[in-house]
Amino acid sequence: MKIDPVQHKARAGRGTRAPMSEINVTPLVDVMLVLLVVFMITAPLLTTGVSVNLPEADAEPIPGNDEPIVVTVRADGQVLLLDTPVEVETLAAKLDAIQGARPDQRVFVRGDRDVDYGRIMEVIGLISASGQHRVALVTIPPDPDGP
Repeated sequence: MKIDPVQHKARAGRGTRAPMSEINVTPLVDVMLVLLVVFMITAPLLTTGVSVNLPEADAEPIPGNDEPIVVTVRADGQVLLLDTPVEVETLAAKLDAIQGARPDQRVFVRGDRDVDYGRIMEVIGLISASGQHRVALVTIPPDPDGP
């Protein structure tokens, strides 16, 4: 029996196994499953926004698929535009910059139930004066078991 020197040399360092020509996907699958779990846990936390005690109202939801612009008025009177604190004087200019070429985009105002009504009307007035005509107040549906 004659031994081929190339074959003998390839086998000498690795024992009796031939080189593997397949890709091991197990580590890739493990990493992807871990990422899936991480994103499933963090995704709901990213959409919560600013915590506000919204008032109740028995009204139908506004239809539409576009992403609204949200202006929040906290109980202490602080105004937030898309979760970022803003000065009331600069609110109109910032809304114009965000909306750009889409003046028909909706603006939702989330006012805390404990904030002064005049403060909410001041914010809505500034939004309307800036040329935004689709302004809506955000509420929560009333509890059917409540009073």
